[in-house]
Amino acid sequence: MNQGTTQTGANSRSVLAKKRPILTEEHEALRASFTTFLDRVIAPRYEQFERDGIIPREVWLEAGRMGFLAPEVPEAYGGPGAEDFRFNAVLGEEVNARIMRGFGISIHSDIVVPYIMRLGTEEQKQRWLPGMVTGELIAALAMTEPGAGSDLASIHTRAQLEGSGPNATYVVNGQKTFISNGQNADIVITAVRTGENPHRGLSLLVIERGMEGFTRGRNLQKLGIHAQDTSELFFDDVRVPAANLLGEHDNGFAHLIDNLPRERLTIAIGAVAAAERALDLTIRYVKNRPAFGGTIADLQNTRFLLAELATDIRTTRVYVDDCLMRHTLGELDGTEAAMVKLVASELQVRVVDRCLQLHGGAGYMAETELARMWRDSRPQTIYGGSSEVMKHIIGKSLVR
Repeated sequence: MNQGTTQTGANSRSVLAKKRPILTEEHEALRASFTTFLDRVIAPRYEQFERDGIIPREVWLEAGRMGFLAPEVPEAYGGPGAEDFRFNAVLGEEVNARIMRGFGISIHSDIVVPYIMRLGTEEQKQRWLPGMVTGELIAALAMTEPGAGSDLASIHTRAQLEGSGPNATYVVNGQKTFISNGQNADIVITAVRTGENPHRGLSLLVIERGMEGFTRGRNLQKLGIHAQDTSELFFDDVRVPAANLLGEHDNGFAHLIDNLPRERLTIAIGAVAAAERALDLTIRYVKNRPAFGGTIADLQNTRFLLAELATDIRTTRVYVDDCLMRHTLGELDGTEAAMVKLVASELQVRVVDRCLQLHGGAGYMAETELARMWRDSRPQTIYGGSSEVMKHIIGKSLVR
């Protein structure tokens, strides 16, 4: 297959592939089924999805029919009932390794689902989870604002509670930006200010498609990840029933902090999978690229660089898998999650950049898989908390 196309098949990350003790045959069976879905449904159309700037809803519905959305949702709410985050992890690995990150299932399944599972009332779970499993409801999380990113205490979007009892309503005004799945989303968990205390004055509201005053701005043009819809959201006197409050009033900051370790682990899982894929592509390339009477792989600089990258990837993979297992056991804390997100995302950016260098001019051609990986990797050290914020969290934990 031409180097310039998205390569598919079971050996997408063959070079560093090793049996991983934390994964069972059941996890790998899900991976095999999912890769078949990606190869059949998404890969042939992915370039068109990138041009369109969005994954069509019928793809989400097909993923739901195949059981690839919200795997942790219990059978009582229509889900597979796979109460094991490792199933989510193998799905995230394949999306990232195959350069299909525009398919925003990690936002939907890994980030939004646990908020509803952990904080939702029985009525809320019955209302939203079944549709999230089938793909009829696509979900997003809205925290970032033009003046508030990693600093959650600076959120200004405001919700004023009116009335009391069953008829109580929040009136929401403000805006969000850089929201992944923003155009497709039917439900948006939205961080809003309900009090003056920077930390105790935040709440989480689920704002739904069709609510009067809730509008979406343009589908933002990004440097990479072109197939994922990323939007501005606007709220102009949006009346949200108090029944859509997720968790406790004025306790949204704590709810967000509680879920951040999982979000950061999700980013780390995708990062190391992408780094493995980049190295695999590069090894194949240098072994076949003629240079100076041999191949690029015959040069000492190439071999030394590949050795360094392979070693860094392998050690990071072991760390990520350790954190994945500890999260599965309920033992991963915020500091450790910041560490693994920091090291894995920085690794991905470094590895992909070095691999592009070994590809030479071919690596800079927009149609190549490596070039797409290079542009898609860059935000890994920014979203979910920038590397600088991760260092702040880690450093504060060491000297407090």
